[in-house]
Amino acid sequence: MKIGFLGLGQMGAPIALNLIKAGHELMVWNRSSVKTGPLIAAGARAVKDPQDCANQDVVFSILSDDQAVENIVFGAKGLLKNPRPAIHITMSTISPGLVDCMTAAHRSHGGDLVSAPVFGRPAAAQAAKLFIIAAGAENSLDRCEALFSIIGQRTIRVGAAPQAANIVKLCGNFMIMSAVESLAEAMTLAKKSGVDKKTLLKALTSTIFTAPLYETYGQILIDQSFKPAGFSAPLGLKDMKLVSQVAEINQTPMPFLGILRDHILSVIAQEGEEVDWSAIAQVVEKAAAAY
Repeated sequence: MKIGFLGLGQMGAPIALNLIKAGHELMVWNRSSVKTGPLIAAGARAVKDPQDCANQDVVFSILSDDQAVENIVFGAKGLLKNPRPAIHITMSTISPGLVDCMTAAHRSHGGDLVSAPVFGRPAAAQAAKLFIIAAGAENSLDRCEALFSIIGQRTIRVGAAPQAANIVKLCGNFMIMSAVESLAEAMTLAKKSGVDKKTLLKALTSTIFTAPLYETYGQILIDQSFKPAGFSAPLGLKDMKLVSQVAEINQTPMPFLGILRDHILSVIAQEGEEVDWSAIAQVVEKAAAAY
């Protein structure tokens, strides 16, 4: 299958590479062209503008925020400047409202949109172990299924409206942040009470908290491995802002969300923008004078 791929960051590059390894022809674009080098070496062809990918069978995009996605779709050299009946698979964590606009625009040009954000950090992308949350028209999802099986370990379909996938993704990211916050608070309490954090984590993850989420982030917190960031604090802040927008639109109070936002803001102010979002644990420790 001929595939266009837009966005070669920490997640996009390994996803694109796995598609190449599976035998697909890729045309790739990235805002910073230097990141196309490893993909070209693997057999991809780099293009100058997003619109140059529009004549492929499927176009993937995985970009940082709404503005970046708007530019590659609606911009002067975006996909819709050279429309054809292709499927655009957006894997970005963006606002549901933008997904609705993109869906309408692609369909008005004879194409379609599938939203397929993922759960998993860069190592999972490299190992093709992502969990893909997919939503869209059933026939479009069926066409994408073989591609999803190359880049992920499981695809979960969550509805016919593409924006449903983004709602699920935002809810999931809120829950991840909440889990990291609760882990940080529990570990800080244990530390100040004389219980080793490793002992606490082993006791919890071998009994009632056996989810990979607690094991992965628990170890990150113990090792304090917040740099380089697997998912940066500014991106975490962006996602919590998106959650807040959706909550306001739907008149849903989320009091814990404010705590998460403030702790992410604090860690960015204290540690800079290159730190992992799980570094909110440092804010918790400092508040308790446990660092």
